[in-house]
Amino acid sequence: MNNLYKHLSEPGPVGKHTLRVVPLGGLGEVGRNMTVLETKDKLLLIDCGVLFPSDHQPGVDLILPDFGYIADRLDDVVGLLLTHGHEDHIGAVPYLLKLRPDIPIYGSRLTLALVEAKLQEHRLPTKHLHVVSEGDVVQLAPFSAEFVAVNHSIPDALAIFVRTAAGTVLATGDFKMDQLPIDGRLTDLRSFARFGEEGVDLFLVDSTNAEVPGFVTSEVEIGPALEKAFEGTPGAIIVASFASHIHRVQQVLQAAEKTGRKVAFVGRSMERNMRIADELEYLDTGENVVAPLSEVNSLPRRDRVYMVTGSQGEPMAALGRIARGDHNSIEVGPGDTVVFASSLIPGNESSIYRVINDLTGLGAKVVHQGNAKVHVSGHASAGELLYCYNIIKPKNVLPVHGEIRHLVANGQLAVKTGVDPQNVVLAEGGVVIDLKNGKTHVAGVVPNELIYVDGSSIGDLSEDELAERVVLGSEGLITVYAVVDKDSGMVLSDPVVRAVGVAEEDEIFDEIRPELAKALRDAAAPGNVSTHRLQQTLRRTLGRWVSRRLRRRPVIVPIVVQQ
Repeated sequence: MNNLYKHLSEPGPVGKHTLRVVPLGGLGEVGRNMTVLETKDKLLLIDCGVLFPSDHQPGVDLILPDFGYIADRLDDVVGLLLTHGHEDHIGAVPYLLKLRPDIPIYGSRLTLALVEAKLQEHRLPTKHLHVVSEGDVVQLAPFSAEFVAVNHSIPDALAIFVRTAAGTVLATGDFKMDQLPIDGRLTDLRSFARFGEEGVDLFLVDSTNAEVPGFVTSEVEIGPALEKAFEGTPGAIIVASFASHIHRVQQVLQAAEKTGRKVAFVGRSMERNMRIADELEYLDTGENVVAPLSEVNSLPRRDRVYMVTGSQGEPMAALGRIARGDHNSIEVGPGDTVVFASSLIPGNESSIYRVINDLTGLGAKVVHQGNAKVHVSGHASAGELLYCYNIIKPKNVLPVHGEIRHLVANGQLAVKTGVDPQNVVLAEGGVVIDLKNGKTHVAGVVPNELIYVDGSSIGDLSEDELAERVVLGSEGLITVYAVVDKDSGMVLSDPVVRAVGVAEEDEIFDEIRPELAKALRDAAAPGNVSTHRLQQTLRRTLGRWVSRRLRRRPVIVPIVVQQ
């Protein structure tokens, strides 16, 4: 969709009777969910999440929304509203608060408990967190926000209905319509219908499952599949899931209790989130079902369950280390079962299958959504979305949260229910949508770069440097070192070549060393020896030879020292 908007420039000022909507992420990608609403010179933010890196982004820890659009207007921000506690909706909150620590934040009790733990880790103040519940209305002039219960794969999720003088917006957040939810908390369709009667000028609706027909299977149907896997395993059970999927963890605990096993939470985020959920009574840990890792390790293997992180193939998460055989407390082998009780996020396929192959190679049985009913989605399928469109009857629709194909499919559903195709906005992050007199139009685009967190560095990693890392990881690295006379240009010693990940033995480069020396002599001009010119000569000469001889395109670092 970039081609649709590449001709646009930055938008002009917001009109007096206009509500501006600027998604800073979550469109065209699964993550970085963040939307800015603007009217009367004030800004209201909805969600502030991260995107997790894929295989072609090595060394990156997290990817943030681009705060550039609001960086110079942070004093105009009246609040940040959070729909739920998943990382792709709250993970970037600490990085936003490093720009302005006193932004008022509103969310459910569980959501803010998870945010509070993050802020404490980042040594940021937590006194500006305000707990809200479904039915609450918060006045943040010129905005009024009403919170509504929705069902998702984490407890306490909320949709948000925003009223302004310029129009109304209903943002679903991530939601589904599970009729038998684990916590008994249904999506509040009565309120959705009430908003529809009042008038929804713009509907921001979850698109993740828009291509999937029908309705999402209820979460309770996971239980029997888990119990079957537990009962049929003579050894240990390892269950991998998102660290915030409390409903899924609840079912693992129930299956463990029924089969006489004990559960250990493994992984810092898993331990932290389950502790919070237990303290706030969102998780029922039962009688003596949960135990420390050391205690579970002392039990016979048939009595062990490990609840771990790493369901997306993250190499440094607990499951990745177990699969490589380098976890310091947990081993897996014949007789054990590993359950992937989570979805497969687009872009993570190769990492996940690599872990599955490693676990299978160790002799474990691997159960996943492709061969057993161990996962159901937390996102509304096409049937549920159609139902919502029909009861809300929005004037305009902005599909959010999903890749381009998901957004397009969602927009097509809206049209089927009678929404004018002209009123369905298909956009990506940075596209500016203005709402005025009940009509939307694209007003321009704002910069929306991927902001990489690399260790303690934020935003310093360029796309060129990232591309170089990819080449380094797949094609290898070669350094070539030479010494020349600074006056005559004479090569004082033949170039030395060292390589990593290119060839099995460095001796193969003996073939090219005479040619490198000759190229240096030819390039050197007595009395006018350019180090840069000589380095480029080494890079070109060695690069051509490696491409021809080894069929590789590694990163080449030439070093020329003049004496």
